[in-house]
Amino acid sequence: MFFKSPELPARHYEKIVSLVPSITELLFSLGLEDRVAGITKFCVHPKHWLETKTIVGGTKNVNLGKLSALQPDLVICNKEENTKEQVEKIAETANVFVTDISTLEDALEMIINIGVLTNTSDEAKQMAEQITLLFDELGQFMENKKIFRASYMIWKNPAMVTGGDTFIHEMMERCNLKNVFNQETRYPEISIEELRRIDPRVLLLSTEPFPFKDLDVEEFQKNFPATKVLLADGEMFSWYGSRLLLAPKYFSEIYKSLESN
Repeated sequence: MFFKSPELPARHYEKIVSLVPSITELLFSLGLEDRVAGITKFCVHPKHWLETKTIVGGTKNVNLGKLSALQPDLVICNKEENTKEQVEKIAETANVFVTDISTLEDALEMIINIGVLTNTSDEAKQMAEQITLLFDELGQFMENKKIFRASYMIWKNPAMVTGGDTFIHEMMERCNLKNVFNQETRYPEISIEELRRIDPRVLLLSTEPFPFKDLDVEEFQKNFPATKVLLADGEMFSWYGSRLLLAPKYFSEIYKSLESN
């Protein structure tokens, strides 16, 4: 059965499977070590859960047999990260909570809802309040500062960038980075010629899902000498759980590096 905010089921869940890496980290941060039974191979935080929890496959290729064998009473999914077909299949035998995150407000609401689901409401509300405070402070830091035209690349071959209806897009705006592909949706494929034509002042190469490295930064910097090319921590820009406690400081450091150039 599917559940979405605000129609949350009023029961206590003891055997949880998370198919969303950033929410897996959130569950750990809420102190739910003993109640999480299964995770995906991409749930790298906390690292030791990869050894102590059942791995049920990837985010888009869940091993339904492994998941079913755990007999979870709650499976947490995400509209973007998991496939509709597999989520619907899982919902035939388990309670499924589907998240859909595009904004910071969505993320804060999700954190509070996860707190309700797991009887950790006090901890979740405190976390949401702290995240709100940190982003308010980031906003004050960015106020009246220069805005840079920027593009955020998530894949190399083919080149794919971030559109305007994504969580990453909102995080870019929080950094005073104006997304030059804000009129596009999701993660459009582009040509290098198109990127050259649109001429961003800043090009962010994300460490995930494609693992851009320093060598990629050097390559793009040679091809785009007038653009500042930076390696971006993909978790800071796209993870919408407890990682948001660390993101504002990281964003301010990115901006300072741009100011100094």
